[in-house]
Amino acid sequence: MAQGTSGLTLQQLRYFIEVAAEGSISGAADLLYVAQPTMSAAMKELEARVGRTLLVRSARGVTLTLDGAEFLGYARQVVEQVELLEQRYLDRPPSRRLLGVSAQHYSFAVDAFVRMVQASGAAEYEFSLRETRTGDIIEDVRTLRSEIGILYRNDFNRKVIDKLLRDSGLAFHPLFLAEPHIFISRRNPLASRKRATLADLEDLPRLTFDQGADNSFYFAEEILSTMSSRREIRVSDRATIFNLMIGLGGYTISTGIISDELDPEIVAIPLDVDERIEIGWIDHAAIPLTEQAQRYLDEVRAVVAGFGVEVLG
Repeated sequence: MAQGTSGLTLQQLRYFIEVAAEGSISGAADLLYVAQPTMSAAMKELEARVGRTLLVRSARGVTLTLDGAEFLGYARQVVEQVELLEQRYLDRPPSRRLLGVSAQHYSFAVDAFVRMVQASGAAEYEFSLRETRTGDIIEDVRTLRSEIGILYRNDFNRKVIDKLLRDSGLAFHPLFLAEPHIFISRRNPLASRKRATLADLEDLPRLTFDQGADNSFYFAEEILSTMSSRREIRVSDRATIFNLMIGLGGYTISTGIISDELDPEIVAIPLDVDERIEIGWIDHAAIPLTEQAQRYLDEVRAVVAGFGVEVLG
């Protein structure tokens, strides 16, 4: 593709950001009240001006090329800075806040999300929080459905997760190290114990989050995923797993960080194993974070620090 000679326009950058967010040229056109041919022509002109293919077009919509993903990061920064200038000097109202987060099933991630929304002060916003499968988190961030993903790794799954992230152009950033805990109902006899052992769990139903087609031990949200269990129940959401802890006396293994406000019936008991859980966030290695994403991560760090856990980095 030949390099164009004209400069870029803010309108083109805004159009491109919306196309990337919608995954569709026609969807972005509808959202911005622009004719679809006009939006399509604007994207072709943008690619001609930068001299690179930014979008892969198909019958299902569009996806970003590697160049497109990198370009999106810079486009977001430019538009954010222009909006800050307009707010400061032209008395423009704050722009609509946007952020997508995909995470494994952690209450601290939800707690931080609540704080971020409450502190945003935006008259308009469009946030998304997906508690989902490990493979879907990586795919969400790879395709920019979400800007940030939150997941764990340890000595068992590290090589597999790190290779998948590298192949997807993503980077892992450690947040904190956690001692494994079991999550159980307050009514469970183990709730009064200072620590639990693997032997204590032998007769209890083990509750794990289903990983769908990627139901590999390496994608499990829980450590010790290869350990055999006589009673195993897979679930798809956090509300169900908590209900089964209460109704069936089951357990799951997680970080030990749990919100009394969000999950008042569940307690965390340290598990006596020689393991550590490394929780971190992932993003596109070539795309700088938006300010809203940075705000969310600040809230995550504050929530974690509030439990007396050392925040890394």
